[in-house]
Amino acid sequence: MSRNKMFTMIVIMGLLLVLSVGMVGAQERVQIRWFVGLGAGTDAPQIEAQEAVVSEFNDSQDRIELILEIVDNDQAYGILSTQIAAGNAPDIVGPVGIRGRDNFPGAWLDLSEMIEASEYDLSDFDEALVDFYKIEGEGQIGLPFAIFPSFLIYNVDLFDEAGIPYPPRDYGDPYVDWNGEEREWNMDTLREVAMIMTVDSQGNDATMDEFNPDDIVQFGFGPQYTDIRGRLTLFGAGNFIDEDGNAVVPDHWMEGLDWYQRAMWEDYFVPNAVYGGADFMGAGNWFEGGNLAMVYIHLWYLPCCTWGLDNVEYQLAPVPSYNGETTAKMHGDTFSIMNTTEHPEEAFEVLTYLVGEKAEELATLYGGMPARLSLQEAYFETVGQNPPLEGRDLYWDIVVSGMAYPDNPSHEGGLPLLAESEDVYNTWAAQIDNDPDFDLEASIPGFLSELQAIFDRAS
Repeated sequence: MSRNKMFTMIVIMGLLLVLSVGMVGAQERVQIRWFVGLGAGTDAPQIEAQEAVVSEFNDSQDRIELILEIVDNDQAYGILSTQIAAGNAPDIVGPVGIRGRDNFPGAWLDLSEMIEASEYDLSDFDEALVDFYKIEGEGQIGLPFAIFPSFLIYNVDLFDEAGIPYPPRDYGDPYVDWNGEEREWNMDTLREVAMIMTVDSQGNDATMDEFNPDDIVQFGFGPQYTDIRGRLTLFGAGNFIDEDGNAVVPDHWMEGLDWYQRAMWEDYFVPNAVYGGADFMGAGNWFEGGNLAMVYIHLWYLPCCTWGLDNVEYQLAPVPSYNGETTAKMHGDTFSIMNTTEHPEEAFEVLTYLVGEKAEELATLYGGMPARLSLQEAYFETVGQNPPLEGRDLYWDIVVSGMAYPDNPSHEGGLPLLAESEDVYNTWAAQIDNDPDFDLEASIPGFLSELQAIFDRAS
């Protein structure tokens, strides 16, 4: 064989070797599927931004290929259920809220071992928020990402008009009342303040004998845009199911139910169903109507409930305690890994990329407050520059402080056949809001029986 032929063969063999190595490398690139649709992420601008995140991740390394799967929210639950049943589940799902996550109980990977093995740094999160994603029987099913703490907003102008001191400035501060006396800021103190701030058309408040409950023009307090489980978190975290799968109403929730019923039908400081839909109460958007002294909401609803209050001064306040404990219910989105993934380490690498390097970008994209402490100052600077909050010096530290008091178990999930269970407890709770003669105590056995039938069918 001539030298030229031998040289040519060596070159060809070298090229083939290079190509074969490249092909093996391409084949060994692990595919990780990212499912979007149970929460935010399906709007056109969000899709484009998420595609850019995927491209950036894939270009940053050569071991993992991240594949984006976006499904309309209306179809996402059904499609994901079908994928799981067919053994074709994605690796990562998110952003997903608590309710979305709990529609698939037992489907999520416990991240505890990978967090420990990788020595993943959790110091940029509030410890209570990390624990918020520790689910009994399932483990650490996510890491804090985008959160929506809850708090009170009070109408400063209404308090000034009544000559009543404002709610306290910070968690742990006492309420200094109209006599200059310090009181714990708890549900009893809230009730007293709210009754004084509830007024009829003649200017009588709900503490006066002359007060007319059929002619109320201003209310003292209301929990807005939450169901009965959300309302009851003011009395502590809980659920309508115990650890053995029995339908229950926890004792502290029973106390809360009695508190709300009396607040609507005896003390009159919380709007009942009829008053709640009245025009002077914003036709359901209570605080925006300008005739509610204090409202309990989540961060995501702050712009909506204050949009029509350009000429009204309002401020944020801490959630009151009950029996010495404070619970400020939490909404939170995260990314979770399905426990059927064949590549947990690679999926964890993607997850930590989304909640780490891309946390600020994605939280902004989805409209959430970053759970990372290091990102929150910039977040509030941005939020405070947008209408209707522009130019207001709000106590944003109240929102941050609320992260330490999340409800666990969450008020949004944790019930078998969640949609059916919600129908039962919403129908039952509506009677409290609509019927002044509703026998709450007598209704409990029937209510629990209905729930138990659903729980038994799910087991």
